[in-house]
Amino acid sequence: MIIAVDFDGTLVEHAYPKIGKEIPFAFETLKMLLKDRHQLILWTVREGDLLDEAVQFCKERGVKFYAVNQSMPDLVDDKFSSRKVTADLFIDDRNLGGLPDWGVIYQMIKSGKPLEKASNYIENEYPTTKKSILQRIFNK
Repeated sequence: MIIAVDFDGTLVEHAYPKIGKEIPFAFETLKMLLKDRHQLILWTVREGDLLDEAVQFCKERGVKFYAVNQSMPDLVDDKFSSRKVTADLFIDDRNLGGLPDWGVIYQMIKSGKPLEKASNYIENEYPTTKKSILQRIFNK
């Protein structure tokens, strides 16, 4: 699956033009998605030096994207250029309902189930404790 991922507010807290603090488990989840053979696109409003800094920040955390602010190289049409990328899924804090917990995001993608069903799966698989869903999934 091709997954486009926003940067500010999704992988890191909002602090634009600076890079905010990492959102817990975001990079661990992206590494799991890469391990599961998904193709990730960094899809952000950043450009120029600010974009380079964001890409480097992700690389330092073990996440290298297949494409940055463009569709996958094999899907790019030289005759048609658009800032809108081709992806199967977009992960962005600005979606309707906000950004779900990264553990929920991973389970939704892995199970192919919508938010409600993925949340039910998580609660059955990882019984409720004082720990967050992410702490239970990542055993932290």
